Amino acid sequence: MKLPSHSNFDRPFLAIIEGARRAARLIPPAFPLSATVAVNPYLGHTGEDLAQVGAKLARAGGLRVTLARAGFRTAWEQGQLTCDDLRMALALRPGLTLARLEAALTEDTPDPDPLPTVAELAARASGIDWPEIVAARIGAWAAGYFDQGQALWPAPQGRSAYDAWRAFASHDLTPEIMGLRGFCNHVADAPDTASLALLWAADQLGLGAEGAESAAHRWLIELGGWAQVARWKLWQAELDGQSDDTVTDFLALRMIWDAALLAQYHDQIAQEWQQIMAVHATPAMPCHQMEIDALLQLALELAHQRGLQDRLAAPVQTGARGRPSLQAVFCIDVRSERYRRALESCDAAIQTLGFAGFFGLPLAHKPLGACGHEAHLPVLLNAALETSPDTDPRTAHVAQITARAWRAWGRFKLAAVSSFAFVEATGPLYLGKIIRDSLGLHSKAHVEPAPHITGLDLAQRAELAAKILRAMGLTQDFAPVVLLVGHGAHVTNNPHQSALQCGACGGHSGEVSARALAGLLNDAALRAILTQQGITIPADTRFLGAMHDTTADHVALYEPLGPDQAAIRRWLDQAGALARSERATSLPHAGEKGCNLPARALDWAETRPEWGLAGCSAFIAAPRDASRGRDLAGRAFLHDYDWQRDTGFGTLELILTAPVVVASWISLQYYGSVTAPQAFGAGNKLLHNVVGGFGVFEGNGHAPRTGLAWQSVHDGVRPLHDPLRLSVIVRAPSGAVSAILDRHPQVRALFDNGWLHLILMDDEGRLAQRYHQGSWQGMWSTGLGAVTAA
Repeated sequence: MKLPSHSNFDRPFLAIIEGARRAARLIPPAFPLSATVAVNPYLGHTGEDLAQVGAKLARAGGLRVTLARAGFRTAWEQGQLTCDDLRMALALRPGLTLARLEAALTEDTPDPDPLPTVAELAARASGIDWPEIVAARIGAWAAGYFDQGQALWPAPQGRSAYDAWRAFASHDLTPEIMGLRGFCNHVADAPDTASLALLWAADQLGLGAEGAESAAHRWLIELGGWAQVARWKLWQAELDGQSDDTVTDFLALRMIWDAALLAQYHDQIAQEWQQIMAVHATPAMPCHQMEIDALLQLALELAHQRGLQDRLAAPVQTGARGRPSLQAVFCIDVRSERYRRALESCDAAIQTLGFAGFFGLPLAHKPLGACGHEAHLPVLLNAALETSPDTDPRTAHVAQITARAWRAWGRFKLAAVSSFAFVEATGPLYLGKIIRDSLGLHSKAHVEPAPHITGLDLAQRAELAAKILRAMGLTQDFAPVVLLVGHGAHVTNNPHQSALQCGACGGHSGEVSARALAGLLNDAALRAILTQQGITIPADTRFLGAMHDTTADHVALYEPLGPDQAAIRRWLDQAGALARSERATSLPHAGEKGCNLPARALDWAETRPEWGLAGCSAFIAAPRDASRGRDLAGRAFLHDYDWQRDTGFGTLELILTAPVVVASWISLQYYGSVTAPQAFGAGNKLLHNVVGGFGVFEGNGHAPRTGLAWQSVHDGVRPLHDPLRLSVIVRAPSGAVSAILDRHPQVRALFDNGWLHLILMDDEGRLAQRYHQGSWQGMWSTGLGAVTAA
């Protein structure tokens, strides 16, 4: 094969490259451990429905996109799934009969098998475990290439992934020792650029344009977490208007491995490989059983919506009229639902609100003593503001030196070689700390000075404050104390601790955002400008930053309360006790009324400090009166929204295009971690080993495990998370919602293809209309008369 120059690619070559790039976008990004955020594992598939995606993932990875049939059968036998739910699913997605669905509930279907790679065919032919060898050698190089400071001798930087791998692999004798003759020369003979190498390998493998996307998807799925880490680099580059080729670099090097194996075992496997290539060249179509599973999944979600309607129809606990005694703005995170409900039960005059945990501040925060900034905002956005600790200039220099010294001390403890010297030199001095930590007697965490927003003048700060207050619906009737409650999780010895923090803050706690906004809104000069804009904040109103520790259900305040406000601390503690008592029913060894929960969170051997967002299943954007007093079991994202105050529906547009999308990522990450844990779950926490500071291997695995660990979604007996696609419930006119979807086709695709459900709530709090394939239909009466029983 004579390869053309980059400027002279003809159509077949371009089609192969484009197919590879499309496959790369089917891979979800994996964010590093320092700022783990939930990622929708089906991110690149949202233009197709569940059954179609199921066909692609079955071919590429042997993955299911729903529960196994036994999971649906259990729901049926327990009465969670009913005939009415099956009928409703058939009305929305006709094509089968009720009798066929009922029969399917008694059947089991095998897990799908992915199409083999050359490495798998070579293993069958030779008895040598080539897939394991390939994974091990790629992993040995990639761990150093992606290292973020864990390695004492990091790999050289400034080279593309393909260049770095080629330099490594052309001198790595392990494959030849294991039996792959001439592999170093094979790599050395490969083209100098990844795109040409990809085409070079494609020619040797017999891969044409028609099968390029499917085959590339198969290789990338097999690369596991490495492909996802590489995809993250592309995600980050595109946020800055750039691009990155690391994913296709990995694809090229993986194809070179298979090309070398095909050359060696050609006589034994060539014919079977040609047949596999022919399958890749045909579209992946869902089989009959996949269509049935998609219908059963829909029916299960309809059953959940029926139960949700019953909960929302429960008697209303209305708040007291007049000025609230306390207002508390919490993140929309589902873990806040329990605490908000508990807090409101302490006093009828308490008002809580739900708003995204970064509180509308797209911050890049520079911690005390740090050299760079941290992004405290959803990963869908770019930071537009900067903050730094507001320190006394007379002591700031000393504080920064002290903070940097502690960071250096931490690196000294954890580095590959100095960690041994650290243990030898200071180990005996740590005996007291080891005993204290083992008994759960931890000292209080260090609290930084309040963050200060830089780079904005007074008018700009006032404009920002007005926008945030209007978006959260807080423009009048201010309480004497308004708490801005961020959230975070205080845990010990947990590589994935950032996954328990605030997703709206990029995997950090909400402390910085809450305190920064409180400081902004307490500015008297800024309030004077707000008054001119129609937002009058009483002189006696104080905004306080606070932190909800979701592992202990304790709310800490960063500023003291006034002498006449002692009741607020009492209410917060009472609400924490109520929330812990409710959570204790599902967490093992939680103690009576959850008394052990704070200590469990600090136990360095605890694999389940909390359930995180497990169970998330609904997003409600409506006034709090629509859900106040209703027990939503910590499963609903609650975003306060009153469409009658939303002139032009700008706030509604923001909700549907940002918080709803982030919530969908969270929901679908939990979904994928349960339905396809081998690809979209992080495996067993007990076997995790941190690699490169950016991910974890499971045991002696060779690729990072991404998604949620099994202990985060399973209690050891049964899943604690029901894999349901999120039901988004909005109280707003249908025309306004439709107009927003028309302006945002990527968001509309989530609903059109069933990755989210969109439901309208009427003014009485009933679930009234359902969005279905571009139109609005009655919630519970959609075409049921057309469903037959046989």
